[in-house]
Amino acid sequence: MTIPTFADALETRARDVLDSCTACGKCFEVCPMTGPAGLDGNDAGAVTNAVRALISGEMGSEAAAKWASVCSGSGFCIPACPESVNPRFMLTLARLAVAKKKSADEQRNTGAVAFRKMSKSVRVLSRLQMPADVLARFGDDAIDEEQVDVVFYTGCNLRRTPHIALLCFDIMDRLGIRYKVMGGPQMCCGIIQLRSADLTVSENVSYRTTDRFAAARPQHVLAWCPTCHIQFSEVVLPGRRAAEPAKFGFEMAPFVVFLAERLEQLRPHLTRRVEKRVALHEHPGVAGVTESAEKLLRAVPGLELVDAKQPSVGYMCNQLNSLPAYKRDLHREVLEAAAALKVDALAGVYHVCHRELCSHERDWPFEVVNFLELIGASMGISREDQFKRLKKLQDAGKILEDVADLAREHRLPLDLVEDVVLGDLLGEQPLELRQS
Repeated sequence: MTIPTFADALETRARDVLDSCTACGKCFEVCPMTGPAGLDGNDAGAVTNAVRALISGEMGSEAAAKWASVCSGSGFCIPACPESVNPRFMLTLARLAVAKKKSADEQRNTGAVAFRKMSKSVRVLSRLQMPADVLARFGDDAIDEEQVDVVFYTGCNLRRTPHIALLCFDIMDRLGIRYKVMGGPQMCCGIIQLRSADLTVSENVSYRTTDRFAAARPQHVLAWCPTCHIQFSEVVLPGRRAAEPAKFGFEMAPFVVFLAERLEQLRPHLTRRVEKRVALHEHPGVAGVTESAEKLLRAVPGLELVDAKQPSVGYMCNQLNSLPAYKRDLHREVLEAAAALKVDALAGVYHVCHRELCSHERDWPFEVVNFLELIGASMGISREDQFKRLKKLQDAGKILEDVADLAREHRLPLDLVEDVVLGDLLGEQPLELRQS
């Protein structure tokens, strides 16, 4: 049997989308990004039809290209489609069509540069927070059993905030779940190369990773990162399953949903009261994650969960990067709402959101935490948030002095560490801090 290439699988699925989509415009009508992007005055059907034209290799329209570029993955379009098309995937195909207009050399170079930048940041920041023995827990040989219950897939960027992943491991250990850890740049999801339209390298990366998933023979592959979850479940695995259904029969699931489904198993371990008033920083993009995080927090004795009434946009904060002013306003609004509610903690779910928001803790009368820290506190489990501790210093010199021992342990050159601290730790600050 001939296994189709990634490009061929996407082409087949693109034809299915074009055959099914009637350009009714219902996906455009429910999209929360059309207003912020200045597109809400356009005819919904016309824009959707122009998206179809883009995918077909035609000109499309300026509005269609912009709509595709600002898609934040909120997912409201998916249940809105009367033809059962996945419009989020349709916009992925439209962005791919735009990227394909660049030369092959530009596609490869764009993907390679972005991948190298990400890899450097992940490698350095993870090592500036963990000694070698703790870092070893992120290797894919963390458990020897021939059969595991789940693969926990860190993706790449979760490793920049390793305390979140370590809490996941600790909770699974407490529940007796047999797991194998996979991830890191050597097992990427291929999204960076997909975005640059380098489908050959994207296939090499994503197919190698999904082959590793299959080799572990898990019941579930648990993704923390919503980018990775969507990339595999909506873009990569449908084509692979169509060609080899038995090999890729595992379920791809968000870790938060997986944990909430096991709340009754978890509940006996939630023994300590956490007397905090908490608002959840949420994103709707991956179905069930927000509801699952709320369900878990409400199970914590002593914890009061309040609604900050945030706009439901995106699947993670970095998906709003195409509209930076809008993103800054949303960050300001959630901080102001949390303060007005007099919360003790603003709890996020995702790692990227935490990186962008955690340093604001020093300017506001509440903590900025990952929600698993609150679950862990009730279980008697804690992991220090080294990323936040370092970022709150807001002084490169002090940070370099603080991490000097770990940099030496991992043999990281000083100039490399300084570059990452300035560019990736301190440089990632969409909303400026109040204090200098």
